[in-house]
Amino acid sequence: MINFKEAAINLLADNIDVLTRDEISKLIEIPPSYEMGDFAFPVYKLSKEYKKAPNLISKELEENLPDNEYFEKIEAVGPYLNFFIDKEKLASVVIEEIKEKKEKYGSSSLGEGKKVIVEFSSPNIAKPFHIGHIRSTVIGNSLSKIYKFLGFDVVTINHLGDYGTQFGMLISAYKRWGDKKQIESDPIRELLKLYVRFNSEAEKDPELMDEARFWFKKLEEKDEEALELWQWIRDISLKEFHKVYDLLNISFDSYAGESFYSDKMPAVVEEMKEKGLLKESEGALIVDLEPYGMPPALIMKKDGSTLYTTRDIAAAIYRKEHYDFYKNIYVVASQQNLHFKAWIKILELMGYDWAKDCIHVPFGMVSLEEGTLSTRKGRVVFLEDVLNTAIESTRKIIEERNPNLPNKDEVAKQVGIGAVVFQELFNQRIKDYTFSWERTLSFEGETGPYVQYTHARTNSLLEKGNYDINHEVSYKDLTKEEETNILRNLLQFPEVIIDAMEKNEPYFITRHILELAKLFNKYYNSTSIIVDDENLKQTRLSLVYAVKTVIKTGLSLLGIEAPNKM
Repeated sequence: MINFKEAAINLLADNIDVLTRDEISKLIEIPPSYEMGDFAFPVYKLSKEYKKAPNLISKELEENLPDNEYFEKIEAVGPYLNFFIDKEKLASVVIEEIKEKKEKYGSSSLGEGKKVIVEFSSPNIAKPFHIGHIRSTVIGNSLSKIYKFLGFDVVTINHLGDYGTQFGMLISAYKRWGDKKQIESDPIRELLKLYVRFNSEAEKDPELMDEARFWFKKLEEKDEEALELWQWIRDISLKEFHKVYDLLNISFDSYAGESFYSDKMPAVVEEMKEKGLLKESEGALIVDLEPYGMPPALIMKKDGSTLYTTRDIAAAIYRKEHYDFYKNIYVVASQQNLHFKAWIKILELMGYDWAKDCIHVPFGMVSLEEGTLSTRKGRVVFLEDVLNTAIESTRKIIEERNPNLPNKDEVAKQVGIGAVVFQELFNQRIKDYTFSWERTLSFEGETGPYVQYTHARTNSLLEKGNYDINHEVSYKDLTKEEETNILRNLLQFPEVIIDAMEKNEPYFITRHILELAKLFNKYYNSTSIIVDDENLKQTRLSLVYAVKTVIKTGLSLLGIEAPNKM
């Protein structure tokens, strides 16, 4: 596809001898509104070199740049030189590219030969898969799809929380109060009851925590009874988690959790000793990170058991040796910022130059309208309940509005799940937010169902108009303002995907396809698309086809399906 930005850079580079092509490229901006052009070049930097006022420099550049086939005009406005893409050329280039690449439009071989690990979701075994887990789950799933789309070799890892003192607590609670049949009938809720009860009893009797530590130590020592209980709890929990993953249509390449690294930690601790990083502190082993503005990192407790930091270091080393990653991405809440900063610094101190390729992608916290989530107190909203409620609410709306819709159950699932996922990926990931049933299940305004409905509308138009992708199109008939605005959005789509990858921010795509849906609906309401003139009809339908294709691809990159009928 013709790169219009490159065309602008070429014209400028031929006429500016004091800036490199790279410098010119970095200066070019996308103006805030199309009235100011498709690209803008600020000339402030040339003012010092040419010893002239910026507005005079921009005017001289306007007069000196030759006419060309890509821009209908290049106009000096104050200290800016504004480039307006030729509308017919824009329509031709964008639509032909989308017709050729179809749902691969925007994909590339940018990541060819580079392996990227995306670790996400990572719930704790035997604890509720609650609304707080949705952020890591859907952000990570979207990032894995974005990286794959750009040609990277992606490995998805669900680093299960299946180790630690919590298992000592659960084993202890089960041995005291557990009922196997009852637990197997409703695993997570029953295990949660045991966990909540244990924490409540431990507040009254602190010695219970010694019992929990005793059982975790037994687990680390591969005690037969402890291992058997741990494996049972892990298996029934994972079976429950899969109900949520199936609803979200998410799968993983690996479920290697914390326990997977238990036999790899002694070698890591030994390596830290050899490299002189460990210090003893009250019988425990630490790495002093105070010179780097962080508190000491605890590596091994005085009873010989390990911690999250030790396990994360062991996991990173294993992944580098096993996968030889280009990037090792962790989609984990911002509450863990210090933890990630600490263990990545320790890797660096161990001499691993690839420590910089371990990337923490933080996100803001979810709270409930009645307060913060708390597993210990049993104050949680199960994610499976949220998703099933969304599906059921959507089914009711379909029954009211379109009772004869084929595949109602399938569409209700696609739209209900889409509503929840879109809501999650609508804002910058770092922002905290309060979970609200009313907002999540709303289908009006800036929502997933609105974008999905736009996709269904485009599909209906293509069917009704008997769109023929091979019909010769007259691109001079796609130069109205509403059409040009849509085409500009479509043109930017590949760049938006790269931006989302580089910043690990799926919301760039969410906002972009929402804007595309708005632009298209404005066009639909102002223009007759199914007209008697066959050539004009097929030309307008080619734009509809391009919109449908990009919306479907955008939704797919977010982990959302695009129904053809709603």
